[in-house]
Amino acid sequence: MTDRRLILLRHAKSAWPDGVTDLKRPLAPRGQKTAPLMGAYMARERLVPDLVLVSTARRTQDTWNLIAPNLPKGVKKRDIDAIYEAPPNRLVEVVRDTSASVRCLMLVGHNPGLQQFALALVGAGEADAVRRLGEKFPTAALAVFDFSLESWSDVHAGTGTLERFVTPKSIA
Repeated sequence: MTDRRLILLRHAKSAWPDGVTDLKRPLAPRGQKTAPLMGAYMARERLVPDLVLVSTARRTQDTWNLIAPNLPKGVKKRDIDAIYEAPPNRLVEVVRDTSASVRCLMLVGHNPGLQQFALALVGAGEADAVRRLGEKFPTAALAVFDFSLESWSDVHAGTGTLERFVTPKSIA
């Protein structure tokens, strides 16, 4: 079996300006502060993805653009329409379609689908982290899963170990 890591990041806090469609909502000032904080945490903890799949919504794009400068150059990014407002079954399809050459995959997406997907993946993990994940997946929160799988196509419910669940408040 091969070790694989999946990082799920909910976009940072977004604003709700009048007359702006949901897809084009920008980050709120709080989101502009927490995204770089999470990027610095990822760098410090060596949570560096080989590939990042980002929803096409502006708030997810902005979140990634504030995280990326903290990470080494060369992290590949792809914009994926299917992640926008995706239910868990669509997110699992996106993950399963990932090349086996990718060892560490990151998704930048939205709730409620991201939290539901994360909870479905949990097969093991530290009890307090699993409990907190079940209660709330706040903006800019990060769930890190480890898998022993040959291929991403083998990802199913209950096959992941929740390695950590981190929120901006927990690292501030």
